[in-house]
Amino acid sequence: MSNPHPINPLAAELNERLEKSAPEVLSMLSEYGRRAYFPKGILSQSAEAKEKAHRFNATIGIATEDGAPMFLPSLQSHLAELEPKDVYPYAPPAGRPGLRDRWREKIAAENPSLEGKRFGQPITTSAITHGLSLAAELFVDPGDVLLLPDKLWGNYRLCFENHQGAQIDTFPFFKDGGFNIDGFSAALEKSAEGREKLIVLLNFPNNPTGYMPSVAEGDAIVEALVAQAERGTNLVVLTDDAYFGLFFHLGGESMTESLFGKLANRHPRILAVKLDGATKELFVWGLRCGFITFGPGNAETADEVCEVLDAKTRGLIRAGVSNVPHLSQTLVQLALEAPEIDAEREAKCLTLCERATQVYEVANAPRFAESWSVYPFNSGYFMLIEVKGVEAERLRVHLLDKYGVGLIATGKHDLRVAFSCLEAGDVEALFEIVHEAIQELV
Repeated sequence: MSNPHPINPLAAELNERLEKSAPEVLSMLSEYGRRAYFPKGILSQSAEAKEKAHRFNATIGIATEDGAPMFLPSLQSHLAELEPKDVYPYAPPAGRPGLRDRWREKIAAENPSLEGKRFGQPITTSAITHGLSLAAELFVDPGDVLLLPDKLWGNYRLCFENHQGAQIDTFPFFKDGGFNIDGFSAALEKSAEGREKLIVLLNFPNNPTGYMPSVAEGDAIVEALVAQAERGTNLVVLTDDAYFGLFFHLGGESMTESLFGKLANRHPRILAVKLDGATKELFVWGLRCGFITFGPGNAETADEVCEVLDAKTRGLIRAGVSNVPHLSQTLVQLALEAPEIDAEREAKCLTLCERATQVYEVANAPRFAESWSVYPFNSGYFMLIEVKGVEAERLRVHLLDKYGVGLIATGKHDLRVAFSCLEAGDVEALFEIVHEAIQELV
């Protein structure tokens, strides 16, 4: 019987390169990941023409006028400071080269553990959800196990479980007021039993809890992963760094860099995959500009592995969304190149830190102890309370109907508060209302 999904020669060539340079990484790929490739079609021919066609270039499907992209003045009038060439043409499937350079520089500067390590050029995605979907397509087959803490962003289930058919295993997030290292280590070993490959997803600062591990906890997480790799498991470790940089150090010092930096080049059986973006880091949620970056475990072959994974990811992007909006990429690149951006980001982070500090003090006040306990939080956008005496969904609806207060129920007794959209002066009033509502229902 013929193969219903034949391998294209270009994909076969990429797979052969992985087989020679990093067979562990080849074994991590899903069936679709093995079939993925970037075609030598219109886009590659157009790229060659852009470089060499000095007389006429009639290759790509945009309209031009007087040597520049055609545009409507009614649109351009709102973008007067931008050149049409930076707005209207299609962006390359992997993103604007300048933007990719700037984001890589940013990653390197903010993650000292990457110094001297070899990792890939960030590939532009339509925000982090798209990056997660690309990772799922590359690495997840139906029945593959995805391990993550039990306090998780619900969209992971749609992306990995519902869309790709993954089996999601979880472990209790917290123990003794911090990250549950023992539970994580035990879950790693148990979930890997009888499997050649395991996908691990770690989201720090975490949504919904707002927790960022301490340096010691981060090191222990890495050592647990290395120990499992030593036991023979190939590990795809996805670091969802959506809230990177929003570190407030409430209740103690936390890590201030991604686990990606500690995992890259650490062990041949570990492939670190960083998902991040401008979405929260630059406060541009609607621009939908994110990145996926690969950190192979073997430094000696990292460049070759990254080239192959780059080509396969570009193929997936081409097959899915074709490319990420050019205007968003231009705006993010211009922001990254602005000399004042660091000071601007610091000012916004300080505002969020003030709100988080106020929430930390108020939510932990003894007078509320009969209504809830507070899960540890120190970073990001969110905090989580464990409600006493009433289920979270019932409380959520009661708060909405009687008080006009909107919160998110994330579990049977867990209620998430997004302090990112609360003014500091409103924090105490909010928690007083939640307390009153709980007492009405118990």
